[in-house]
Amino acid sequence: MFLQRSAVAVARRAAVSPVVRRSFAVSAIRREAKNVETHAASGGRKIKTFNEVRTEEDLIGPGAAPGTVPTDLEQSTGLERLEILGKMEGVDVFDMRPLDASRLGTVDNPIMVPSAGDEQYAGCTGFPADSHIVTWLGMSRERPVERCPECGSVYKMEYIGPQDDHHGHGHDHHGYVEPKTFADYVKPQYW
Repeated sequence: MFLQRSAVAVARRAAVSPVVRRSFAVSAIRREAKNVETHAASGGRKIKTFNEVRTEEDLIGPGAAPGTVPTDLEQSTGLERLEILGKMEGVDVFDMRPLDASRLGTVDNPIMVPSAGDEQYAGCTGFPADSHIVTWLGMSRERPVERCPECGSVYKMEYIGPQDDHHGHGHDHHGYVEPKTFADYVKPQYW
């Protein structure tokens, strides 16, 4: 009896569902690297290499030819495009290497954190490495030294950006005043 019921159920499902189901497939066109560098898909514009980038206009992609799916190189703009062009030539634009975790940073010998901007965040995992969860420390040009509250390691932001940026950045950043913390009330030599 059980066998009869299952045979009837199978027959019902087979009658309702189609035998051949249509599959959805996408095909991608693979291009050789030399074709991408010398000839863009839209309008025949030449894609500039990393060394040829001089202005912001050089960081606008040509887009894809009508009817095709654009590649990351064709559709990217701005910093993303600069990063892709750099990776194509083996240049790590954003220097994503991990910080020095072979020692504990001290006030006299802090772990240096390079930064091209006015602010930089660094994640401390402790010393020895991975001895505590990631604690994010924020540093700025006005306050370049931070100490991890978990392990006591000291980090210092090293500004490597343009020295004369003409933004007028000082202690008053567009009307925002950084709130005072306990560090503001201790002697500067303890920072």
